[in-house]
Amino acid sequence: MAEMVCGGFMETRDADEEIQKICDEVKCQVEEKRNEAYAVFKAVQYKSQVVQGVNYVIKVHVGGCSYLDLRVWKKLTCYGGEAIVTGMEDHHDKDPIQPFQ
Repeated sequence: MAEMVCGGFMETRDADEEIQKICDEVKCQVEEKRNEAYAVFKAVQYKSQVVQGVNYVIKVHVGGCSYLDLRVWKKLTCYGGEAIVTGMEDHHDKDPIQPFQ
């Protein structure tokens, strides 16, 4: 069972179908912000934090040896359930994901 710290991020988990769906939803936001199109956009790992919705830090493979770490806020279903990119870091490899501002 995953360890949950009140107000903190859960331990790192391997990405699953639900996390890939979130990445698929935010891919256009990322491409627009980075002014780049990605042929590969595959979620690898993630951490989550329950807030008014869920904050995610997701490591995404974008081709070759390149990875992006995304910070995504997924609104509660009662507020539309939309996923919004709130931050991103590039120049990552398979390093462990860490929450960032």
